Amino acid sequence: MRILVCVKRVPAPGARINVTADGQDVDSAHLGFTTSPHEECAVEEAVRLTEVHGGEVTVLTLGPVEAEEQLRYAASVGAHHLVLVPITEVDWDPQRTAAALAGAVADVEAVGGPFDLILFGNESADAGGFQVGVRVAHALGRPMVNGIKGIDVADGVASARREIDGGFEVYNVPLPAVLGVKEGINLPRYPTMKGRLASKKAEVVMDERSAGAGGQERVRLHRPVETVSETAILGTGPEAAPAIVDLLEELGVLS
Repeated sequence: MRILVCVKRVPAPGARINVTADGQDVDSAHLGFTTSPHEECAVEEAVRLTEVHGGEVTVLTLGPVEAEEQLRYAASVGAHHLVLVPITEVDWDPQRTAAALAGAVADVEAVGGPFDLILFGNESADAGGFQVGVRVAHALGRPMVNGIKGIDVADGVASARREIDGGFEVYNVPLPAVLGVKEGINLPRYPTMKGRLASKKAEVVMDERSAGAGGQERVRLHRPVETVSETAILGTGPEAAPAIVDLLEELGVLS
């Protein structure tokens, strides 16, 4: 199998996010970056599928040159080929990103043949637009299903499972196809020392591309005001009992 995974470099989840004074970008001065969690699971799923069926995994990203770090991490856990579409501007809009990625996919397929599967994360951890994978699939003319929590491949068909209340929906899509993977489909492996050393030598292919701006425009990034909770100590030992009863009455727990 030939599998392509599109990933994105995003601020580390859980980090304190500050924005620049003009409201157009994330202030990365003291910020760590990682692969978007859904896409980390997509890389793991691609590697697992090739371990079962044979084949190779290519990982592609559009982003700054620093995104090489995320590509090499993918190589350290089993990806075979790495492609970077470098940009210098602030994060592109979804339409522009999808157009550039579709062009880059066509470039790679022109050399090595079509991919059986192209995997995206269900949505990126920063923008959360849910658009790029769908737009790329549409541009390539391939079936696409999002929200996937399980993948099986047999006889030229991918069976993709999506969680619903009380069970799963199963979509049988002919290959080549595009799937949007959700975090939790698997537990990503940690890179071995051998994998880390090999990833430092892995070739990163640069695909210089341009694409026209889409119809969406960033107005500004807004960081919500933090809410601070305070803890009040009602007392210690038996002396705290009356205060606890008063509080329960205030909350309507006691009548």
